[in-house]
Amino acid sequence: MAIVTPLKTAAEQQLVQQYADSKAELPGGPAVRKLREDAFAGFEAKGLPHRRLESWRYTDLRTLLREARPLAGGAAVTAAVKARLAALKLDGLRLVLVDGIFAPELSTLDAIPEGVSVQSLAEALVSPREDLTRILAGPSVGNDDTGLALNTALMRDGVFIEIADGVEVEQRIVIVALASGEEERAVFHRSVVLAGKGAKGTVVEVSEAAGKAAQQINGAIVFETGDESEIQHVRIVTRQQAATVEVQSLLATVGAHAKFDSFALICNAGTVRQQHFVRYAGEHTEIGLRGVNLLRGSEHSDVTLIVDHEVPHGTSRELFKTIASGEATGVFQGKVIVRQHAQKTDGSMKSNALLLNDGASMYNKPELEIFADDVVCGHGATVAQIDGDQLFYLMARGLPRPQAEALVLQAFAGEAVEFIADEDVRDLVMTEVETWLKAREAASEVSTV
Repeated sequence: MAIVTPLKTAAEQQLVQQYADSKAELPGGPAVRKLREDAFAGFEAKGLPHRRLESWRYTDLRTLLREARPLAGGAAVTAAVKARLAALKLDGLRLVLVDGIFAPELSTLDAIPEGVSVQSLAEALVSPREDLTRILAGPSVGNDDTGLALNTALMRDGVFIEIADGVEVEQRIVIVALASGEEERAVFHRSVVLAGKGAKGTVVEVSEAAGKAAQQINGAIVFETGDESEIQHVRIVTRQQAATVEVQSLLATVGAHAKFDSFALICNAGTVRQQHFVRYAGEHTEIGLRGVNLLRGSEHSDVTLIVDHEVPHGTSRELFKTIASGEATGVFQGKVIVRQHAQKTDGSMKSNALLLNDGASMYNKPELEIFADDVVCGHGATVAQIDGDQLFYLMARGLPRPQAEALVLQAFAGEAVEFIADEDVRDLVMTEVETWLKAREAASEVSTV
């Protein structure tokens, strides 16, 4: 029987060469090197994700990445990077990555609270701890994803955070990932947050560009939270160049009697693929995944998630809002798995989209895989235009149409934003939403002149 070998694209050939050239210098002991080798072998067998893979059907990375940019090798701390950091209005423990490399000189390491330890991922990768590869691997439901496999193979740095048992971190932890933008580069980074039993805290991720060069970004964050913990996670991806292609993966394993909430805002970000791989590791746990996507021009945002209910008495809530204009494209693919023994599961998954003109598009694909018989689970997806009655009500009271539309859209997005518990972070997210809406309002007013 003849063996068919698929042809590799130029980008795939370049990635193979880049891995061969860099693997000897990538940080990690024998176990990590084995993890990298296995991950890259999986990637090499499948190649870049493409539309023939069901989970990547609407975001063809093989087509998007015609060429693989050179790997970022160091942190370029430019004046533009410093300016972006100065403009970021979030207090707390700030941990800065520049081109995927931890920059301690830009981080506020003197503000690390008692009960919290921080080190670079590069340092953690060479540590002797026996559970490192298990932590890095995350939930098994993400093991066959080739985008994540590429991150596993080429991750160079990030931050490794541990919160001790019973510690309530009052100040938020802010991970700022900046692309220096001096040249087009490929950035691979991964961060880890380990929260012990009863630990509480808020982790905010900010991904922005500090320059004018488009980037290829593949980032991941791993959460492993203990029993009775309460962790809030917020991701903000904005101010990226239009040609930037970004894949962000969230891997979470959550213990018993715990709460884990994650929210993501995507706006002014080129092409973004968000992946959520979440596993219930204990009973009576609540998990919420929510987000807002604000899209215009030719922007593309793909939200793909797998929530794995392995144990009974789990509650899951997913709510994503998308506003798309121009030729923008939104995608939501959600799968909730309820295993045979996961009785008393309560799950609700919703995707709501507003398309502001005929050129915008939205693809919804919610799924439930239920193998238990005593559950309450449901999903829903809507795609619509702005409610004409709402507009008429506001315009009848003297508001111009652009302002009336902005108010309706703000309320639409706000339904998801209101779940952010940290008031300052919630205000920051709403400010980003309002700024995006004002820019659209101004463009609408100009077009009608």
